[in-house]
Amino acid sequence: QVQLVESGGGLVQAGDSLRLSCAASGRNFSSYFMGWFRQPPGKEREFVAAISWSGGHTYYGDSVKGRFTISRDNSKNAVYLQMNSLKPDDTAVYFCAAPIGFPPTADYWGKGTLVTVSS
Repeated sequence: QVQLVESGGGLVQAGDSLRLSCAASGRNFSSYFMGWFRQPPGKEREFVAAISWSGGHTYYGDSVKGRFTISRDNSKNAVYLQMNSLKPDDTAVYFCAAPIGFPPTADYWGKGTLVTVSS
């Protein structure tokens, strides 16, 4: 059974940083893109970031470029999202997903972790 488990969400203030982690089990995603999506309250889910199997290629949604950094550790079958300069608009449930295809979509999804950014 494939599982993606996110952690690291929480309540922070605008301008703060937060690091999300995602641990995958049940399938080795080291040869595939992995990434993150988010769903703000009352809105549709949107693409945040994706990273290639080697880590050599990364892609970001326009709203997070320059502030968020995605990384991965294939030895741990894990992907991470470093979020800096957080804004209230970043408030959302963040989902880990794999493997990522383009246009951004995925076969497997985590249950999500809530990030709340207060002003």
